[in-house]
Amino acid sequence: MGLILPGGGARAAYHVGVLKAIAEFMPRRAPNPFPVISGTSAGAINATVLASRALRFRAGIAEMERVWANFAAHQVYRSDAWTMLGSSAHWFATVMLGGLGIRKPRSLLDNAPLRALLERKIRFEDIQRAIDAQHLDALAITASGYSSARSISFFQARDDIQAWTRVRRRGQKANITLDHLMASIAVPFIFPPARIGGEFYGDGAMRQSAPLSAAIHLGAERLLVIGVRDEVTNPTPDADNPATYPSLGQIAGYMLDTLFMDGLYADLERVTRINLLVNQVPRGELSGPVANLKRIDTLLVVPSQDIRGIARRHVHELPLPVRLLLRGIGAMNQGGLQLVSYLLFESGYTRALIRLGYQDAWAIADRLRPFLAGEEVPPLTAPHWVERDLSGQEKRPETEEGHEADRVGHRDEEHAAGQRRVDL
Repeated sequence: MGLILPGGGARAAYHVGVLKAIAEFMPRRAPNPFPVISGTSAGAINATVLASRALRFRAGIAEMERVWANFAAHQVYRSDAWTMLGSSAHWFATVMLGGLGIRKPRSLLDNAPLRALLERKIRFEDIQRAIDAQHLDALAITASGYSSARSISFFQARDDIQAWTRVRRRGQKANITLDHLMASIAVPFIFPPARIGGEFYGDGAMRQSAPLSAAIHLGAERLLVIGVRDEVTNPTPDADNPATYPSLGQIAGYMLDTLFMDGLYADLERVTRINLLVNQVPRGELSGPVANLKRIDTLLVVPSQDIRGIARRHVHELPLPVRLLLRGIGAMNQGGLQLVSYLLFESGYTRALIRLGYQDAWAIADRLRPFLAGEEVPPLTAPHWVERDLSGQEKRPETEEGHEADRVGHRDEEHAAGQRRVDL
């Protein structure tokens, strides 16, 4: 069983709500149900907390909820007036003077407070203790190398699990540290890159073309994926109702949305196409390059509400200097709320997302319980609009509402046990 936690900034509070419900499905002192955990960006933080508390899963979720439910922006990035003003002036002077005589700015925001918070809250040495106690097989944290232009999945795992290499991405064995987290959450331009060894790394979502791959390499054959984007699409503008020119805030929000989630759906779509072929061929008759195709059960949980609407109700909680900065780039209107939803590290907002995740998980408890128990399930369980888009169908019968199942699989990959797997 593998757990996939994609990035999403403040939206990652949704992960906590889903996991809280899952913890209630299980006995009070039950160990971690996910032997393989893979996280990217803000999802890397949640993944690491879970891995470090794998011996007592419910206690780990409770600790995670306490932190997320009491977040304030100043715990994540410096948000006081002088710092925000100084950062803006620094960028302006650098552009106007061409960088002459001025130290080049590293990022728009300074996330030193988040580093200090994570250093206090996470006991990284407990990750290996969980592995030694056989409550965890592997933890993977993905970051993007700026010099190598590769997606690197740093993983701490059992001794028999080996590294892997694919085109522009690889798995590298490591003892996960705070530096790996700071690298994975280093959203370009917003947070500064982090150095690991001789290279600087940025947000893991930037080059993560196959976000399911790391967990499968590490031995997972069933994946729970907790997304942070609702899939209700906006109406397409037309000549009678044209769109307004996008603000910088709207463009930035669009970029973050693409960064954090599009790779996941592209990977699921590839899986779907592959398995349309696999499902049409009798078992045992595949040969050649496709002989090693193998089914990977996947359950996708995504928000049932438009998170931008939740952000709109809580945007006033942001510190005034941050609101002024966001207003200046057009992020405080409807089009810019996408950006706000990723940066709104305030307790009212994060608690609302935790509640939403909790409610959404309980709403599909009849699917989650057998999935977690290892029972026979469809290879893909997802909301009907995700299933529709992945299958390429334009219309669905009106009676098909809520969460449905479609049969898909995944190519096998190489993993430590020596079984041949073919990577996407």
